[in-house]
Amino acid sequence: MHVGKQRSISIFSGLMLAAVLAGCNSTTDLQSYPSVYGQRPAATGQMTDEEALNQEERLTALAAQRNSGSISEAEYQRRLKELRALAEQHGAETLKQIEN
Repeated sequence: MHVGKQRSISIFSGLMLAAVLAGCNSTTDLQSYPSVYGQRPAATGQMTDEEALNQEERLTALAAQRNSGSISEAEYQRRLKELRALAEQHGAETLKQIEN
């Protein structure tokens, strides 16, 4: 007896779903929703490949100078601190731009 009720509920649910879907005008409905496809612009400018390569070269050169002994450990730490401060400041400035 339960099987008959479950089938009738399933059939009824299927008919209701078909009726709802049949009433949908797909082109009109899709026009009212925003598209989630495609690339959206970034909130701030992104680092270019050239800028990334330049930064990588600067860091590699700094590490090479440290390893070769051509700069002192103190000078290495000073330059590293300078680069880290720039990164922290840039992050705060970028966040300020996004929030405004």
